[in-house]
Amino acid sequence: MDTALVLLILSLFWLLGSSSIPSLIRVVGYQGVLLGVLPILAYGFEREVLLVGLSGLAVKGLIFPWLMQRALREARVTREVEPLVSYNLSLLLGVLVLGASLVFTAEIPLPAAPPSHLLVPVAFTAVAVGLFLVVARKKALVQALGYLVFENGIYAFGLAVLPHAPLVIEAGILLDALVAVLVMGITLFHINRTFDSLSTERLVQLKD
Repeated sequence: MDTALVLLILSLFWLLGSSSIPSLIRVVGYQGVLLGVLPILAYGFEREVLLVGLSGLAVKGLIFPWLMQRALREARVTREVEPLVSYNLSLLLGVLVLGASLVFTAEIPLPAAPPSHLLVPVAFTAVAVGLFLVVARKKALVQALGYLVFENGIYAFGLAVLPHAPLVIEAGILLDALVAVLVMGITLFHINRTFDSLSTERLVQLKD
């Protein structure tokens, strides 16, 4: 399980350091596959665990990336140009957030010890990276990916308390995320059709 969590950390750094939007979509898809496998690695092959893991893998690893790839084809953009925060600084901030998460999450009281000491720090780091992508990148498509990474972090934290949390909570998270992605896809399509660009800076052109 620790190997999968280390791969998740590396994927977060890739998201912070890459400007290629197709690459970012693929990495978010890989995150979904890893998150789908994590419950099974942590808790075995019980029915509810399998349901959470396989549904997460299908939605996060397959459906979300497919929707984002479709939006990418419609938008005809391939790169994030001149982000609000440079990629080198983004990576440095990512390292600092990971370090802070390793230190401070050890004090969080949980119903039971998580299956890995890395799970909660990685979850909090994913939440922070997702929020960072939303506020520090200009392309609406990358901001939408940031929301998915944010939700991945919440999902990962839910795995730490999975035996003590009802299955409906995990299902509710997945449903909320799916609806949000559908809404974002519609929004991205209309932004691109109206402004011929997915840069949110163009939204200043809106008038009453």
